[in-house]
Amino acid sequence: MNIAFFGTGLMGTGFVRRLIENGHHVTVWNRSPARAEAAVAAGATLAASPRDALQDVSHLHLSLADDASVDDVLEPLADAIDPALWIVDHTTTAPTPTLARFERWAGRGRHFVHAPVFMAPANCVAGTGLMLLAGPQTAHDALQPLLSTMTGNLVYLGAAPDRAAAFKLFGNLTLLAMMATLGDVNRLAHACGIGTADAFSLFEKFNPGVMLPVRAARIASGDFTPSFEMTMARKDVRLMIEEAGRHGVDLAVMPAVAALLDAAIARGDGAKDASAAASLT
Repeated sequence: MNIAFFGTGLMGTGFVRRLIENGHHVTVWNRSPARAEAAVAAGATLAASPRDALQDVSHLHLSLADDASVDDVLEPLADAIDPALWIVDHTTTAPTPTLARFERWAGRGRHFVHAPVFMAPANCVAGTGLMLLAGPQTAHDALQPLLSTMTGNLVYLGAAPDRAAAFKLFGNLTLLAMMATLGDVNRLAHACGIGTADAFSLFEKFNPGVMLPVRAARIASGDFTPSFEMTMARKDVRLMIEEAGRHGVDLAVMPAVAALLDAAIARGDGAKDASAAASLT
């Protein structure tokens, strides 16, 4: 296939390398041409402009920064994109503007789909990791042969065009929250006179990640039979905050957790499992 790829940062360049290794001809464009040098070195053709990159291609892929950058690049091309061309956006974007973007391009008789990824640059090169896809079933069926060669796992989330954007944010929210939590572990360790590596060695033996789907299932089902009672969880959070405070250290995440637990206790959920604090009611 002849494919255009806009955005040759680390992720985009990884995808370009994978596409070329799979036998496709790839024309790239990037706002800063110097950022496209690695893609060109891998065998891609560098276009002077986005319009030039669209000549005789069947698919246009994007890996850009955000909603604004996607629209800034695509909107000037409304008259240049062939109705038969597929626009596949891998950018992490928000659901509401993603839906508006789909509807706008559909109104022009063009094929736009959102396919964000949970993939590091190395995954993009190797064709491993996870790619999400949302949009009409016909889009999935048409794109699956190509996209499945770009990722280890292509997950179709259904016809709602904004659904993949939402699920990508769910995943990134979880990853960032884990990072922030590790920050509080590090702060508490410092307050206790324990080094970072020493404190983090706990996770060589204790893996909280295995509890994530269990807790998620509890919240989804509404079954809050206590295994870690809310009031006991709140007591533990108090101990963390107080101990850090004794040594002049402020935790960043746990005060927000304390507020969440306090709100749940105030509405009468203190005897339930702590996961009930995540319920919306």
